[in-house]
Amino acid sequence: MIDPEKIWASSQLPTLPSVAVKLVSLAKNPNTEIREVVQLIKSDPAITARILKATNSSYFGIKSQITSIERAVPLLGTTVIASLALNFSLTDAATARGPLVEHYKSYWMQSVVQAVTAELLGSRLNGKAEDEFFMCGLLTDIGRLAILKTIGEEYLPVLTKSQENRCDLYEVEQESFGFDHSLIGEKLLSNWKFPESIITATRLHHASKEELEANADDEEIDLIRAIAVASSAGDYFCRQNRGTALQRLRELAASFYGFSEEKLEELLEQIRERIDQVGELFSADTKRIPDASDLMADANEQLSQLAMREHLSNAQSLAKQHEIEQQKQDLETQNERLKQQTQFDALTQVYNRSFFEEALQIEVAKCCEKAEQLGVLFADIDKFKRINDTYGHQFGDLVLQMVAQAFRKMLRRADVLARYGGEEFVVLVSNPTEKGLEKLAERVRQSVEQTEVAFEGKRVPVTVSIGAAIILPARNETKVGKMLVGEADKAMYRSKENGRNRIHVLSLISPENREILQKVNQNRFSRWLVKRGLFTIQDVTKVLLRQQPVTAPIGELACRHGMLSPADIDLILSHQESSVERFGEIAMRLNLLSNDQLAQLLVFQHEDLLVVGRNLVNQGMIDQTTMASLIKEYFTECLPECSLKQLAPKASARSH
Repeated sequence: MIDPEKIWASSQLPTLPSVAVKLVSLAKNPNTEIREVVQLIKSDPAITARILKATNSSYFGIKSQITSIERAVPLLGTTVIASLALNFSLTDAATARGPLVEHYKSYWMQSVVQAVTAELLGSRLNGKAEDEFFMCGLLTDIGRLAILKTIGEEYLPVLTKSQENRCDLYEVEQESFGFDHSLIGEKLLSNWKFPESIITATRLHHASKEELEANADDEEIDLIRAIAVASSAGDYFCRQNRGTALQRLRELAASFYGFSEEKLEELLEQIRERIDQVGELFSADTKRIPDASDLMADANEQLSQLAMREHLSNAQSLAKQHEIEQQKQDLETQNERLKQQTQFDALTQVYNRSFFEEALQIEVAKCCEKAEQLGVLFADIDKFKRINDTYGHQFGDLVLQMVAQAFRKMLRRADVLARYGGEEFVVLVSNPTEKGLEKLAERVRQSVEQTEVAFEGKRVPVTVSIGAAIILPARNETKVGKMLVGEADKAMYRSKENGRNRIHVLSLISPENREILQKVNQNRFSRWLVKRGLFTIQDVTKVLLRQQPVTAPIGELACRHGMLSPADIDLILSHQESSVERFGEIAMRLNLLSNDQLAQLLVFQHEDLLVVGRNLVNQGMIDQTTMASLIKEYFTECLPECSLKQLAPKASARSH
């Protein structure tokens, strides 16, 4: 892709003499006086001489010799004079030598064809708009000239590809550059302060019929339509994509002007005759353009070839349908195989580091949103180099596989086990307690230590050193994953330093939050029931797995239990707008909630005790009357500041 700014910044960008630009402005103004135009032209002797020469040519058919600009301007009109000045300026700008010379000639010839076509279409209007239409047709492809002059070397392959493949130039430009010459022309004309009607017509000259019809309410729609048709005529006469150009000509001419096939052929013949007249006036080599009959034959042959290719393509697509279905199945199989390769470690069949890091990022975001804890275990096989050196790398691979199996036995489905690199393994543990993470690390360590690994019938002791780190991310603190793994790695090295085959747990949770979390875990209803000896941990766990998470925010719970007023909540929320602190942390900092009050509210967020009680009753583990009595006792003992009557949500409660 090419940055279009490279074109705007080029010193080779085409320029127009100030006389030509001012003439265009005067031509657009109905109040312009003849003397103003005369004075402006006479300020540039070169343009004066060329306009006088053109005025006396056979093109205009003026019988008497015109020797002064004062006579030429009233005879030809301001718009014609402006068009002549532009023609001479653009002819000079399109003069070139070297490998691009043919493309400059092609640009200039097509500009003349487009001007002639627009003029003929403009003559069909009652407002005598042919002079303005001629000017606009002449400028339609000015973007091509700008690209040729500024990035000619890069443009040459685009022009060649368009000609050789007989395809639309603007499509190849879009494919190669990311923009086409209509965009460049639009901006160039804007910089030169041309009338908005000419700028719009230039921008839309390659637009589809549907897009052109969408601009039907534009007051300059006649000019826009004429330039679109003229653009296709330019391609038809001057470029190799005659088939598609003729197809577009037929479509636009029929839609905009009601042309039949015969009417369109008459227009094309008129254009061909007019080209020779204008070409003589502006030094354009019209011999390059074939006769009308040859053009039509070539275009129709191209269309026949396109139709045949389309027919063959349809036939081939039907024949290949089965093959495509088979390829689809093969791709699905390959994708599944690639997925295995990109997610799993080939040797141990646990997740690889890349998948772990992606899962870690997702889990961190979830913990930030839900105020949950996140833990990581980082393990390293002790003296693994000695194992490799003593028993060989094949045995070392076996050790890695068996260590991975020992890990898997101790982990939950929700935990993510991955080979981090070499002899290192990591485990992502979702929402653990600090004590729970420590117990998990110890179970994993023991599982590896107890694994029977033998070489030639003799047991080889294999152990791991494990570091664990746990964190409670702050609100919006989504970039803590890398730091958490790093701290777990440091904790693992502490285990190594203390003699290996050990665990070391590092908490990254603030003392205040640790205290609150400990109170929450101690005062949960399920834990209270187990401590009372009424149920086993397994019984309660089965019930908790069926429970949906509580979604009520802290603010709503605090308001429901009368701990915060609506004004308190608004104050906390205003502080939260400029802070990463959570709602409860701000409430404590502002002395609106105590440590105990926040802990009691968090108990409600962690589990719905009414649901826990109902599920235990439904399982037949306890009767309803006894459960109701236990809930009251639990409230009195563990949640003295909360009201059992306020446990059910109210319709008026606010959510925060």
